Amino acid sequence: MRTENLLLDTCAVIWISHDEPIAEAATTAISKAPQSGTLNVSEMTAWEMGMLVSKGRLPSTKTPDRWFDEFVEAAAVAVEGVTPHILIAASYLPGIVHNDPMDRILIATARERDLTIVTRDRAILAYAAQGHVRAIAC
Repeated sequence: MRTENLLLDTCAVIWISHDEPIAEAATTAISKAPQSGTLNVSEMTAWEMGMLVSKGRLPSTKTPDRWFDEFVEAAAVAVEGVTPHILIAASYLPGIVHNDPMDRILIATARERDLTIVTRDRAILAYAAQGHVRAIAC
């Protein structure tokens, strides 16, 4: 069985934490991750969640830090740190990739740590279709 080490994009974290339906392939991969790989979230997702809540784009009854901590614990995910190497790699991604800095950092994290991104982001999925990163649509 192939080991699947997953990196949840911020949109995936939002959908999962709000009990919204996600694609069957993503559900299957996430449910198998504890037995055959790892389930991860970038620390940049905490920042992105804070920004979404502070701008009123994501209503929340919890503070973003409490929400993030509770999600990490409940979902039993590992938090992937961002290193200078990953930040530099995000500046030099191969192929055609959009300019969203957070998505570039997630892509670089996935490439450097051999992770498959779980996302609904069309630009990340298009980049994966180019063969530069692995992704599962959720």
